[in-house]
Amino acid sequence: MKMNITNKLFLAGLFCLITLMGEAQRAGFTNAADFGFSPDATGLENVAALQKAVDQTGTIIVSKPGIYKVAGTTYVGSNTTLEFGNGVILQKVDEKGPFSHVILNKGALTKTFDEHITIKGLYVSVNGMDLRFNEVFGLRGQIAFFYVKDLKIEGFRCYDIMSLQFGIHVCTFEDLIINDTILEGKKDGIHLGRGNRFTISNAVLTTIDDGIALNAHDYATSNPELGWIENGVIEKCWDMRGDQQLIGYFCRILAGGWVDWRAGMELQNADAVVSEGRIYRIDGITENGTPDGKTYTSVTRPTHKEGMQVLDGIKWVMVQEDVQYVAGVRNVTFRDIYLEKPRTSFSIHFDNGKWSRSYYPGAQVPMQEQLVFDNVRVLHDEPGHFINVNTPIDVINITNTSFRKTGIRFHANDAMKDYLPTRINIHGSVFNANGEMSLLTNNVSNKVIDLKTANNIEVHDSFSAKVVTGRGKVTINSDLTGLNK
Repeated sequence: MKMNITNKLFLAGLFCLITLMGEAQRAGFTNAADFGFSPDATGLENVAALQKAVDQTGTIIVSKPGIYKVAGTTYVGSNTTLEFGNGVILQKVDEKGPFSHVILNKGALTKTFDEHITIKGLYVSVNGMDLRFNEVFGLRGQIAFFYVKDLKIEGFRCYDIMSLQFGIHVCTFEDLIINDTILEGKKDGIHLGRGNRFTISNAVLTTIDDGIALNAHDYATSNPELGWIENGVIEKCWDMRGDQQLIGYFCRILAGGWVDWRAGMELQNADAVVSEGRIYRIDGITENGTPDGKTYTSVTRPTHKEGMQVLDGIKWVMVQEDVQYVAGVRNVTFRDIYLEKPRTSFSIHFDNGKWSRSYYPGAQVPMQEQLVFDNVRVLHDEPGHFINVNTPIDVINITNTSFRKTGIRFHANDAMKDYLPTRINIHGSVFNANGEMSLLTNNVSNKVIDLKTANNIEVHDSFSAKVVTGRGKVTINSDLTGLNK
């Protein structure tokens, strides 16, 4: 049967359409294999190949399963999606010396913002290579981003985090989404520095140190800049039992405050000062990676515009030109959190030791603000602290949470004289302790706490809540047995 002219034209048009769609698809996606990225290549060859692919921007895919050696960092710029298929593992190898980051954004090196970046399905094998940092002072992630907007990390896996580097490290950001991560090892799983608007979700964390660190202040060697972490949600996360070393927390919530430089001031490792419209910090870490423990007297004002300079025997690192005097965490909600590891779950925190002192005497008081804990499940029966507080905080709001033996503790670390009032609201929660539970313990002199509890459930008839006021003042309005007198 002969085909009429109409059918011929239709088929010809259809063929052209299919051809154009295929060309469009090829134009929209870059296959890293086309540049030589291969399980059979050396680590140096793979880094060069992946960099060439990533420099095309758009969407870059790695689809062939296998272990891909990488002997250096790949630098990702704006408007780039890097997507790894199932069975693809990037394994760090030493072919020209150790390196820190498997992935780093290009703008991190110049403090210029990169935008619209997605990393999807990445699996990193650290393979014993553990270098604190080598490109940006204080930036320590296996994948790391510094000065970034609209960043999405999805499906990241790393099962062998070692003792110097974090799994994910992001600092100075806007609009961050981290979803579907499984991270195991010795150091922090997800470590954030200053930033605004973020979501961390569906994270399974088996770490000796912090599962999640919200470190607005930090050790000088653990964040490249200082500032507020705000307006975020952390949800659907698991703190797994794993190794029983109880060094860190499920989440560290770290604040700090510092002052203007003045001649004759006494300083120590990691102290920050403001000078000439910039923030400087002291690098007092020795060659073996430990703090020097020294007290310095600063006579010469730091004024250099970048890098490190030694003045009066003090190694000053220029940190940032965005001057502020306090940093902390505010407006963050923790929701649907499952706590298997028997350690302090949430530490609202100051450091005050040889590694760092978060609060310099006489600085403006950093008030952490408006933290919400909703549907948090304590899944162990060990004593300890659900929330441990040694900074000023205005409000702690706890709802729909399942308590066992862990309560809330306030304590001082001699950082300041006045830790300011705190209001605590506990609503619609379940108390599972069989017998007396220390719900609130205060060890801060003159601390004022207003505790309200309502619409809660006591599982056992023997349950009784206890409050230790110490040398502070605690007002109580409670529905709980032991407190509802």
